[in-house]
This record gives sequence, C-alpha cells and structure tokens, in this order.
Amino acid sequence: MARRPGRSGRSGRSGHRRRRRKTGGNEGLWLLGIGVTAIAITAVVKYVSENPGWATTIALLTVAALCGALFLRYRVIQARRMKFLAANTELAKVDLMTGPQFEHLIAERMTADGFRRVQQRGGKGDGGVDITATAPGGKPYAIQCKRYSGNVGAPEVRNFLGALANTFAGHTGVLVTSGHLTRQAREEALNARQPLLLVERDRLADWLLGTLTLLPRRPLPLVEGEEPAG
Repeated sequence: MARRPGRSGRSGRSGHRRRRRKTGGNEGLWLLGIGVTAIAITAVVKYVSENPGWATTIALLTVAALCGALFLRYRVIQARRMKFLAANTELAKVDLMTGPQFEHLIAERMTADGFRRVQQRGGKGDGGVDITATAPGGKPYAIQCKRYSGNVGAPEVRNFLGALANTFAGHTGVLVTSGHLTRQAREEALNARQPLLLVERDRLADWLLGTLTLLPRRPLPLVEGEEPAG
C-alpha cells in the first residue's frame, strides 16, 4: 500500500483534522438534470412531429441531454459514497459493524481508490472471497474481509490462500481485518507462493482516512517495518 502525500494521522491521534468533503447541492443538480431531460424529450417529440426532416439532429440533442442527466446521477452517487466514507473513518464505528457492513465499507473504499468492477460477494457460496475488483491497469484483486475484535488465525489464512490457488488463481490477494493476525498467520501469509497484501488494524485506520491506497506508486513493505526488496 502506498501512502498518499498531504494527509496524516490515524484514528485516535490527537490534533488530527479530517478534510471535509463538499457534498451539498448534488441532489439539486440531479433533480435539475431530470427536469431538463423531461423538457428536452417533450420538445423533441413535438418538434419531430412538426419537422420530420430535423429528426436526426433532434435525436442527437436528446442523447446529449440524457448523457448530461446520467453524468449528474454519477456525481450524486459519487458524493454519497464520499459522505459515507467520511462518516466511517473511525475504528470505533467499524468495531460496531456486522460482517456484511464491513465488506460494504471496504468495497466503497476500493471504488473511491479507483478500482473498477468492484463486486461484493460475501455470504454463502462466496468461494472464500468477499470482494473482487479490477485495478485501473486491469489486474484482478480478491479481498477477504475479517471484521474481528480478536486475531485472525492461520486456518483463515490457509483457506484464503486455497481460494487464490484455485477459483481465484491470478488474483492479487488482500486480507483486510479490523483486528490483527497471529504471528503464525502473518508468516504463512507472507511466505506463500504469492504473498498476501495485509491490511491490519493500524493500516486499516490509515486506509479509511484516505492516507493509504492499495495501488502503490512504488513497492512498499507488506508489513509495518519491513523493507521492500531491491
């Protein structure tokens, strides 16, 4: 995970100030987009019926209006996502979440980081993977989420590695937990044929604040204090 410049602090540090994101007004823009689109469609129907020769031009204008409405809708969804993430940066709130709620939070964080095709899969038949996503460069990721108050043990790590070796072969494995890994679990995760990217409690706090990302600008250690090779 790479640290983003310009922000600092983990949950619980004194003096930390979180930048407030502007979200107001997007709902109004969405309603405005609906109104403009409705007016445009009404005008198109009337004008085409009176001037059939202009049908192509009017159709193009209609498409442009619809695209504008969709763009406004996208901005509304994006604003709601950022508002949701800003309201759930504290680990104290994470500790009160259910497993599915925690998975949803991680999926939203990945989307905000720039991942595409983020899919929450958790539940029966998830194949040992809670979230799948695709990095901007096209590399697939498989994420296992553990909303634990205690430690993640070696058996959980082995199960995840088994999923990555079979159904999700070729995916970069990420294990995210609100707790910590036992020493044995961490060793097995890092000594695997394809080491897992580990996001334990301290790193989770930074990630939720937006100071870390799963998309590194340069190779970084998978565990705090470990230097990258090379």
